[in-house]
Amino acid sequence: MPNANEDTPTVLSQVQRRAVSELLRVAPVADDLARRFQEAGFSLALVGGSVRDALLGRLGNDLDFTTDARPEDVLKIVRPWADAVWEVGIAFGTVGAQKSARVGDAVQHFQIEVTTYRSEAYDRTSRKPEVSYGDSIEEDLVRRDFTVNAMAVALPEKEFIDPHGGLEDLAKRVLRTPGTPQASFSDDPLRMMRAARFAAQLDFEVDPEVVSAMKEMAERLDIVSAERVRDELNKLLLSEHPRTGLSLLVDTGLAGRMLPELPALRLESDEHHRHKDVYEHSLTVLEQAIDLEEDGPDLVLRLAALLHDIGKPRTRRFEPDGRVSFHHHEVVGAKMTKKRMTALKYSNDMVKDVSRLVELHLRFHGYGSGEWTDSAVRRYVRDAGPLLTRLHKLTRSDCTTRNKRKAVTLSRAYDGLEDRIAQLQEQEELDAIRPDLDGNQIQEVLGIGPGPAVGQAYKFLLELRLENGPMGQDAAVAALKEWWTARG
Repeated sequence: MPNANEDTPTVLSQVQRRAVSELLRVAPVADDLARRFQEAGFSLALVGGSVRDALLGRLGNDLDFTTDARPEDVLKIVRPWADAVWEVGIAFGTVGAQKSARVGDAVQHFQIEVTTYRSEAYDRTSRKPEVSYGDSIEEDLVRRDFTVNAMAVALPEKEFIDPHGGLEDLAKRVLRTPGTPQASFSDDPLRMMRAARFAAQLDFEVDPEVVSAMKEMAERLDIVSAERVRDELNKLLLSEHPRTGLSLLVDTGLAGRMLPELPALRLESDEHHRHKDVYEHSLTVLEQAIDLEEDGPDLVLRLAALLHDIGKPRTRRFEPDGRVSFHHHEVVGAKMTKKRMTALKYSNDMVKDVSRLVELHLRFHGYGSGEWTDSAVRRYVRDAGPLLTRLHKLTRSDCTTRNKRKAVTLSRAYDGLEDRIAQLQEQEELDAIRPDLDGNQIQEVLGIGPGPAVGQAYKFLLELRLENGPMGQDAAVAALKEWWTARG
């Protein structure tokens, strides 16, 4: 995106040229669909995020359209044309479809949503919008969240429709609402979170009037379903620069409504009890974790980085020597993480993984300069399980000290731990730590059937495996018999 300080007409010209190029790319699909709507007596326009992204030169294959056709008419037009059609959002006037088309020399797959002109608003208590259909595209655009999303391109003639100055706001990288922010956020309070997400995703400045309305109306977020809040938070966290959006959520009070543990990290300063700013530290850890990602954005890692220290406010103690301690904050934080993520309706697997990373994030600090035994290294790997790679990244990210010597020492120590893990993995198949005997073999050696004793024997052998490494079957049988005899 060009710099906002450039001459605005020049910037607008560059933006429009990019849009033409992007629209030409999707024309085989968009124009074909538009002609079908025309033949049926309806209009069709590319709208919202698709137009914004086309102007930014980043239009993908997810295309949003708006039309004066009612949903039942949309279905009649789209069904014979699309490869697949779904009606999940039809109660809100949206029909989804999938279409494959040849673009240049390649076949591309498009995800399409066609939404009837509409207006919607929440009452003071409802979690669901009341949907009513409109008759004009202008009426539809005024109800959209921000001016940069309130633009359309009528098809197939490619007429640009921008009644609220979205193109100029896009060039200036400013986020405003088509009407008053209060009216927009009353229609859908989730738009306040969306403002924070776009600030992070698009590197836009949020208009001061919008920020003021977010502060005034933060409590309105309470009527939005946990699922919608969670999905919007995920989009923000998965953006390129989530810190910008998270800071806005905290500053406006919105975080206090949906993720109160985050602003709680802003512990009051005390000139006699100095400690690291936990809030700023957590945001820095998040940024450093993002820098370590290798295969694209990792939501589990990013959530763990953001939440790893949320147990600190509850465990803070002022010690007699002037220090501040946070004993067992990782255990408390894991429980808090589980509770908050469950409230936000995250999947059980994601809750389990993020909570486990929070619980384990301090484990490395007992390693010192390499004092751990091989047994301790095995237990570290066993406890991390499939999260080991993420735990490596989280632990490295958690070093935000400005003391370069300390940072280098910590980094070298962790390098050493990773080297030892790699050596043990090569020697012992550490990724799948199991006793040298399985349940069936235990029963055969002891002459017993299934029952609690088998589980106890398995646990005994697992502890031996962790302590000593692989023993071999004969040694394991001897140890098991000795243990069994000692039990009487």
